[in-house]
Amino acid sequence: MWKRANLRYGPPAMTLISPIQIGPNRIDVPVILAPMTGVTDMPFRTLVRRFGAGLTVTEMIASEAMIRETRQSIQKAAWHPSEEPVSMQLAGCEPQRMAEAAKLNEQKGAAIIDINMGCPVKKVVNGHAGSSLMRDLPLATQLIRATVKAVKLPVTLKMRMGWDHNSLNAPELARIAEAEGVQLITVHGRTRCQLYSGTADWAFVRKVKNAVQLPVIVNGDICSIEDARAALAQSGADGVMIGRGAYGRPWLLAQVMAALTGRPVPADPSLAEQHALVKEHYGLMLDLYGELNGVNLARKHLGWYTKGLHDSAQFRHAVNQVTSSSAVLAMIDRFYEALLRAPVLDQAA
Repeated sequence: MWKRANLRYGPPAMTLISPIQIGPNRIDVPVILAPMTGVTDMPFRTLVRRFGAGLTVTEMIASEAMIRETRQSIQKAAWHPSEEPVSMQLAGCEPQRMAEAAKLNEQKGAAIIDINMGCPVKKVVNGHAGSSLMRDLPLATQLIRATVKAVKLPVTLKMRMGWDHNSLNAPELARIAEAEGVQLITVHGRTRCQLYSGTADWAFVRKVKNAVQLPVIVNGDICSIEDARAALAQSGADGVMIGRGAYGRPWLLAQVMAALTGRPVPADPSLAEQHALVKEHYGLMLDLYGELNGVNLARKHLGWYTKGLHDSAQFRHAVNQVTSSSAVLAMIDRFYEALLRAPVLDQAA
């Protein structure tokens, strides 16, 4: 037996979302893939874009690493032509270094530069980047100004509600960003101190929306069509950004896009299609990272793809011990082929 949601949703709802403009880039359906370090690399973004996404954003790239062109920054900055226009997210705390990194990305063909002021990770915050900048608005202002002036591309900004619940200054930072020339703002409905605990406060994002004339995107805990509708209703935002909800479901954004534009929502891929997708994703990761790193980095994706399927815990435990890509691919085949041979009645259970 296997259990996997393969839902077909009810009749189309009214259109809840409209196109937005980011500089010269028109985003017809602003359902955006969130930048997630170690997850939204080129292989994953390519698959998401194939199913459908209004926009994809690269993993967060440290400005200093971008300038030094480290191997990791080059991999993070790689994109497939199908993603265009692509948004490159940069993090840093030194205005001139951020400006230099933005120029490099402009030269490499990026369409949008996104500034990260929302990452809550300790390593980033201790380096006075990410959400740490929400505690230093003068420095945040300098960093935004330097980045906007450095490039002809549109610059966007991602932030949280504030550092903690005693300093919910996202509306203030949003007004500063608008005055400095930022063209879109994304707000994750948590503070830095919450990290990823609790629930995202979509209603708070309305305060940011009311503070500026820019398009505002709501982010955090959007894992389904129902979540997307609720987030838009509570926030008044112009679009949604989906992060962890897309783990193991690169097709989710396309489903949300359809629902928010009143079109029929496609079902999840069949089990056979998921099998082919997992193998393709695995191959793309090997192509980008090589054998050793590819095998290691792909393990989390295998876990997300197979979560909820029959014997998935045993499969994940076994595959995480294997270091040969050919052996892993054979295990993937055996796992899915066993599910596909299961009786139809069991598969529907």
